[in-house]
Amino acid sequence: MKTQKEYGITVKKGDNLSDWYSQVLLKTDLIDYGPSKGFIVLKPYGYSIWESVRQIIDIRLKESGHQNAYLPTVIPEGLLRKEEDHFSGFNSEVFWITKAGDNVLQEKLALRPTSEAIAYSLFSNWVGSYKDLPLKLNFWNSAMRAEIKSTKPFIRNSEFLWQEGHTVHTNNEEAEAEVRFILDLYEMILTDYLAIPVLKGFKTSKEKFVGAVATSTLEGMMPDGKALQLATSHNLGQNFSVPFEIKFLGNDNLEHFAWQTSWGISWRLIGASIMIHGDDHGLVLPPKIAPIQVVMVPIFKKDQANQNVVPRSMELASELVRAGIKVHVDTRDDFTAGWKYNDWEKKGVPLRINIGPKEILKGELEVVRRDTLQKETILQTSLVKRVKEILKLVHDNLLKNANEILRRSMAHASSFYQLKEMIQKQAGFVSGGWCGDEKCEISIKEETGADIRLLPFEWSKTLDSTMKCVYCGKNARSIPVFARAY
Repeated sequence: MKTQKEYGITVKKGDNLSDWYSQVLLKTDLIDYGPSKGFIVLKPYGYSIWESVRQIIDIRLKESGHQNAYLPTVIPEGLLRKEEDHFSGFNSEVFWITKAGDNVLQEKLALRPTSEAIAYSLFSNWVGSYKDLPLKLNFWNSAMRAEIKSTKPFIRNSEFLWQEGHTVHTNNEEAEAEVRFILDLYEMILTDYLAIPVLKGFKTSKEKFVGAVATSTLEGMMPDGKALQLATSHNLGQNFSVPFEIKFLGNDNLEHFAWQTSWGISWRLIGASIMIHGDDHGLVLPPKIAPIQVVMVPIFKKDQANQNVVPRSMELASELVRAGIKVHVDTRDDFTAGWKYNDWEKKGVPLRINIGPKEILKGELEVVRRDTLQKETILQTSLVKRVKEILKLVHDNLLKNANEILRRSMAHASSFYQLKEMIQKQAGFVSGGWCGDEKCEISIKEETGADIRLLPFEWSKTLDSTMKCVYCGKNARSIPVFARAY
């Protein structure tokens, strides 16, 4: 049998985030590495977290009138080339199928990097009249991108799970409203369910989604000072409807090209949650996405099984289940109670309840929060009420701590020297004036390793006429946020 040290996390998060992260993923049974570089296997515990996230998003999308559908995995090369700018943006990342058995294909097939091309080739057949609009579809699938040089599980993989939404509208105003609605929805899910605060704004023309009129983004900050793009929502304008001939007959009896949006969020947010909330003991899962919110550990020796500990544990667990709380009772008798405590701490279960013969006699329970490891004794009669209260406290505390990380990561540079120094010291998000010239944007990236993560929606409120571009010294036209990123 492996020792507790071999099972436990042996690297401190603050000493080496990358090694700590790898150990957490493997030692908590979230993932395993696939046989091909860049591919991972989601083990049941890891997949159950994705199922929780997926269910949360899926319910909200359906409530807002979106419908789920499914698209093929392969895309003929000719379809990708219909929107040439879009195709060129993904060409270096595409996996190609060139043979079927021993036969060379006449046309290469791409394993979908994203579904715009194949979806829009079909939308042109599905849309005929303004009465068919808006068309609001969502697809749960995987995407394939040749990330084989620098991979990190959940963060950057050659295959990843995500949802991608695609909508069609009669006018640009409706499309823009959809873009902002989805971005706000994503922000709510990240803060209210995953306890992850974000910055919200636009991507620059250089960094926007290839083929989009505009891309809005949610950016998170990781503990090592690197940014992580967590969600995007794109206004595609008519850039795809024209080449794919997505047209509708308006109520004016004239034919019009449609306006479109696309948007998505992936399992990357699981990686972000692990890095932001985890500690030296392992995972710390936000209660609302945890596949097990409460673990109940009956404390008994094998010869004490007749003392009603397990049956009473099951009864109490049933009360919690009826209240909508996800519970697991750990009845394994080949491990000590202490070993089980460490095991569930490592796996990040938000709340642990310990119950033994003494607790049964007193009508009490010992509860232990995962985020603070604080213990509390509660009455069995107040179990459901107090558990709900504590789970909310755990979420609120995780969000408070994450907000503090984000606050500490914010800085402002008034010169290129300051910007470069702050980036080198892993300051996190650094704002600064920018003239709007892409040449300055590229030069900053080349000389600091930081790119413009976003143009905050509210930047214009803090821009004054004296602010200069941090690189060239010309008058600033905006105040972007720079950072190194995953």
